[in-house]
Amino acid sequence: MSSEFQVPPPGYYIQEELDARGWSQRDLAFILGIQETALNKIINGKTGVSIDMSRALGTAFDVDHDFFANLQKSYDLARAPAPDPAIARRAKLQTAYPVREMIKRGWLGDTSDAAQLQAQLGRFLRAANSNDVLQPRHAAKKTNAGEEATPAQLAWLYRVIQIAEAVPSPPYAERALKNKMPQLKGLMAEPEGAQHVPRMLMECGVRLVFVEGLPNAKIDGVCVWLDQTAPVIGMSLRFDRIDNFWFVLCHELAHVLHRHGKTEPIIDVELEGERASDSITLIDEERVANRAAAEHCISQHEIATFIARKDPFFAERDVIGFARRMQVHPGIVVGQIQNRTKRWDLLRRHLVKIRQQVLPGALVDGWGQVAPV
Repeated sequence: MSSEFQVPPPGYYIQEELDARGWSQRDLAFILGIQETALNKIINGKTGVSIDMSRALGTAFDVDHDFFANLQKSYDLARAPAPDPAIARRAKLQTAYPVREMIKRGWLGDTSDAAQLQAQLGRFLRAANSNDVLQPRHAAKKTNAGEEATPAQLAWLYRVIQIAEAVPSPPYAERALKNKMPQLKGLMAEPEGAQHVPRMLMECGVRLVFVEGLPNAKIDGVCVWLDQTAPVIGMSLRFDRIDNFWFVLCHELAHVLHRHGKTEPIIDVELEGERASDSITLIDEERVANRAAAEHCISQHEIATFIARKDPFFAERDVIGFARRMQVHPGIVVGQIQNRTKRWDLLRRHLVKIRQQVLPGALVDGWGQVAPV
């Protein structure tokens, strides 16, 4: 037997069994019903032990049928070359962050070099060095739900920051933004109005960035400040609906106007249902932003009165008439009625798509586009 490997081939143990029984190879070949030359190759390690042969040998020697198959497996593993250390490195990176998806989206370069990939990820996350990719600098520790931000959410956040930093903007003017709010309200009557939002906000020094969400991130938006002076709003358009677009946008604008997120970005996830309410269980910043967003979309007194008069029968013509009086699209009214009554199937056809209106001319990453940064 060769001493090249610590684990001997199964043939070594077959020969031991033959010696213990006083059998020759010809005797065992006769018992197994195979040619002696075929058995000789197995004993000399030139041929591996198949599953069928393992069962036959087990029967011949009265041992477990998988005994020789396990010996063959151990022998093969011992002979196999050591795996490339880069495999473990890439596995660690993929476990920590959605690296493959980030490569697919063009956020990271496509490389099989694990060291280069780790260095790229470290730069993307603003880590102190390439060995510190799991601890990005200045990351939002919690979401609007008070939970730890997931790696996918952090990766999305840093893409928003990366795009925003690459785009010049006038200095932020809070008074100008406040003056723009009524004009933004005037855009809510038609879906086409959304296309003017990025330009209007940029005029006030607010960068609006649209980044398609990563799988399972469930992120709707973020409010983050560059150097605590330049506000950035990131939106994922997770729901392609007019009501969701305007509520999330107004929610993030409320964060900006109240100067939330200056020291730590505010990541808003699943911003609908209870998390879009005025519940006392939410953190103060979220209750303030929810209240301001809902009020800016529709007078909360007016919508509450309308629902009290019409519930549970909401005639379509009544909803359209109310929307016209509020000077907003009917889908925005339907969205608030659904949220208040939890009747999610109500007049859904008015929840028109908005993405095709807002993306042209905006700062966009995803939906087939890669931001040129």
